[in-house]
Amino acid sequence: MTMRHSTSIVIGMALVLSGLRASAQQEVMISQYMFNGLFLNPAYAGSHDYVSTSLLHRSQWVQVDGAPRTSLFSIDGPLMGDRMGVGFTASYDRIGISSDVDLAGHYAYHLKLNERSKLSLGLRAGVSFHSARFDDLVYWDTNDPLYQENVRNMAVGKFGFGLYWYSATSFVGLSVPTIHAADGGLVKELGSTVGNYYDQHWYLHAGKVFPLGEYLDIKPTTLIKYLPDAPMQADINCNLLYRERIWFGLGYRTGESVVGMLEYQITPQIRAGYAYDMNTSKLRTYTSGSHEVMLGIDFGRDLIKIKTPRYF
Repeated sequence: MTMRHSTSIVIGMALVLSGLRASAQQEVMISQYMFNGLFLNPAYAGSHDYVSTSLLHRSQWVQVDGAPRTSLFSIDGPLMGDRMGVGFTASYDRIGISSDVDLAGHYAYHLKLNERSKLSLGLRAGVSFHSARFDDLVYWDTNDPLYQENVRNMAVGKFGFGLYWYSATSFVGLSVPTIHAADGGLVKELGSTVGNYYDQHWYLHAGKVFPLGEYLDIKPTTLIKYLPDAPMQADINCNLLYRERIWFGLGYRTGESVVGMLEYQITPQIRAGYAYDMNTSKLRTYTSGSHEVMLGIDFGRDLIKIKTPRYF
């Protein structure tokens, strides 16, 4: 066994053990958040005049054993004209010995503030199925009752909310995807001494598009993440849109990585995206980075007649 591989295993085991407390990153962490707002904020549901879907897969910290792997699906659309929106998200997140399947419904009510902007109020309700494969661990105390039985698909109800102000070229959102989780049974099953397994993650995200000429637009965006008892983290991004068809993006995630992004509008209904995260922390010695692919398909509108591209 090489030193590099053995160190990777040590890092992976550290992720596993931290997962016993909080599944490490609990909520969705993606680099292409500016194109997939429903994953962050339930108030995003129905903010377009059509049904929108997204498929996304993220492989984080490639070459590190036990590193996160996340697959996501979302669909949302308007109801009653443009006054309401509904959506659904499904995700599978795995890190170390722990995995979560999350299913959630989203509802949003859109208030028209003026001719150019709206304010949306959103609610999220769903259930997570948590599993932990303790028999995959190598541990010293073989008689520890905590590790005698695996946790299999333990259901946890989760509720969240969000606010989302938006216009054709700007947005500002604030959300807590899980403001309350009925996770008392899971805490007891894991033998934890803390009050909750799932913590509140606060997200503040914003962006605006500025025209640079006939064929070029620029879109700076940011995502600020706050988690109690953890350092605040920010994603700072800038994307360029060329001929209303190709997005080129560059970003920085504080304390962690530099991000490169590319999105292509294949047809008026179909778009595809890719993001690569180059790690800037000490972990960069053991991983070649993170990869993220995305496919979006829109339904229920005549896109050819729409003069402005999809910015968010």
